[in-house]
Amino acid sequence: MDINKCLAELKQSPGYAENVGMTLIHHGTVRAWSRDGHKKVDCVHVTPNKEMIQDICREMEKETGIFKIIAQANEGTLKPGDDLLFLVVAGDIRENVKKTFSDLLDRIKKEAVVKKESLS
Repeated sequence: MDINKCLAELKQSPGYAENVGMTLIHHGTVRAWSRDGHKKVDCVHVTPNKEMIQDICREMEKETGIFKIIAQANEGTLKPGDDLLFLVVAGDIRENVKKTFSDLLDRIKKEAVVKKESLS
């Protein structure tokens, strides 16, 4: 995902200027170490359920003040430093956007993305 292009396209959406006061972006990358003991990660095998991700996004767009949610999860064998997950949440005010953003990230990571690390 090209974040700059994504944001430029989002700003062209009808109703953007009237409804958006904040946009939060998540750019998840593959870490070189695991959460479990900081072991060295050679690669991560990622399997996103893209349909479920889109379903979660559409559901979360119904939250108060949310204008648009965009998500992209890469799949396959990824190395440390590779792009893993992009999320964009645009909405009216900080309180609404932050809560939805946090809930969205947690749900997608828990429900719609399977990762298996290959450790050294």
